[in-house]
Amino acid sequence: MSKNKIQKTNAVRLLDQQKVEYDIIEYIIEDNQLDGVSVASKVGHPVSHVFKTLVATAGKGKVYVFVIPVAEELNLKTCAKLAGEKKIEMLHVKELLATTGYIRGGCSPVGMKKQYPTFIDNSAESLEYILVSAGKIGMQMKLKPIDLVKITRGTFAKLTN
Repeated sequence: MSKNKIQKTNAVRLLDQQKVEYDIIEYIIEDNQLDGVSVASKVGHPVSHVFKTLVATAGKGKVYVFVIPVAEELNLKTCAKLAGEKKIEMLHVKELLATTGYIRGGCSPVGMKKQYPTFIDNSAESLEYILVSAGKIGMQMKLKPIDLVKITRGTFAKLTN
């Protein structure tokens, strides 16, 4: 799909501004199926290349972003240590839009309302490309992991069990 014909989300606008190379992949959501494994099959890419964005908190004003493979689970204890916190928990879904500017199923690590500390699972480091949400349900962006690190000022780390 031509980049000129897609709906520009905050994530896409930021990538354009920073001249980051990316491709947009759009797909149809059926029956509110938002799980990442089904997204991987819809977009025709290996599950290992499709990543989800999770947002966690350690209390008021302490927000952290974690980008992990869709088939994996976040290790909250490990992530708390990485963030320098005693404990973190997932941000409640009802706070997601106000905190990030994105909704569940369309949360991109790029272009949030604020620049939050971002950690990207180290499994992405060896991949040629990864897919993450482009900022709306039914839209993924394909980019190099190192470009995602640069644009989010992120850090590669072991985030899953």
